[in-house]
Amino acid sequence: MDLDVGNMFLLAGSTLAIPILAFVASFLLWPAVLIKVYNWYWRRALGLQLDYAEHEGYRFCYSHRGKPGSKPSILMLHGFSANKDMWLAMVKFLPKNVHLLCVDMPGHEGTTRTSAVDYSIEGQVKRIHQFVEAVQLNKKPFHIIGTSMGGCVAGVYAARYPEDLCSVTLVCPAGLEYPKESKFVQRLRVLEKDNDVMGIPLIPSTTEEMEEMLKLCSFVRFKIPQQILQGLIDVRLPHNDFYRELFMEIVGEKSRHALQESMHLISRPLQVIWGKQDQVLDVSGASVLAKAIPGCRVDILDNCGHSVIMERPRKSAQLVMDFITAQQNSGSLSNKKLS
Repeated sequence: MDLDVGNMFLLAGSTLAIPILAFVASFLLWPAVLIKVYNWYWRRALGLQLDYAEHEGYRFCYSHRGKPGSKPSILMLHGFSANKDMWLAMVKFLPKNVHLLCVDMPGHEGTTRTSAVDYSIEGQVKRIHQFVEAVQLNKKPFHIIGTSMGGCVAGVYAARYPEDLCSVTLVCPAGLEYPKESKFVQRLRVLEKDNDVMGIPLIPSTTEEMEEMLKLCSFVRFKIPQQILQGLIDVRLPHNDFYRELFMEIVGEKSRHALQESMHLISRPLQVIWGKQDQVLDVSGASVLAKAIPGCRVDILDNCGHSVIMERPRKSAQLVMDFITAQQNSGSLSNKKLS
């Protein structure tokens, strides 16, 4: 009897030890694998399904939750060198009855990587429109939200395809002429002068550079273990050549001020969210959009940097849903007056 009980505890201990040892080994030896498993777990936990859509041989990778309903569907466009999983923190606080789609931008993660023609802002806008048509998202007007590079794409999309949309949210969008230069833009001017394409702060190659990038992008200071920093580098390093090609395309003459040049064509209700302490794209850009677009709603978040979606996910989700609801209510009141 004692022997059986002892064997039972030994077996139980061994069973528990295997996943614990696997976790420790992954953390120490393969942190990149751990990060991918972490994202997979949170997609599952939040009810997001991974899927693919095709357009003439071009493949889009995206995650989605729910089905079209009474509230508009929401299409979410991530920023430079990120992927669809950057929205996970915010998705956690969005209502489960709202239809969500988070797509990998052209060349990122699971979406096809082609050539520079797709990496300009106009090229990305065209590809995102192909995705919208492939998944038939524009059967009903939907809400589009984009951050940073994705914010520029979302804004230009709104200018090019207004019939697809009911409303727009831009979070710290790129593509403007900012009244005040950010720390990041000042750094780029130095790199441009020195002709240094390897020193772009948003394309780290070492854990030290990764730590500096996170400090640049976030007002909140997190103490991140070296193993996790190494995992982030391991995930990104194979794609750094692509990121450089993409970066040079979006800061080039055709794309640098794409949103500035198109914003007068935005006719759908617009919301702008910005971190007050943004060091990548200065918060003064919010006033540019507010002056150019009548009725533009601006929400400035204090103690928040460029990574608004990850620094203030609950507040971001609340602001977006409040804006969508306000537009719906405004539309309902207008319809009642007409009838």
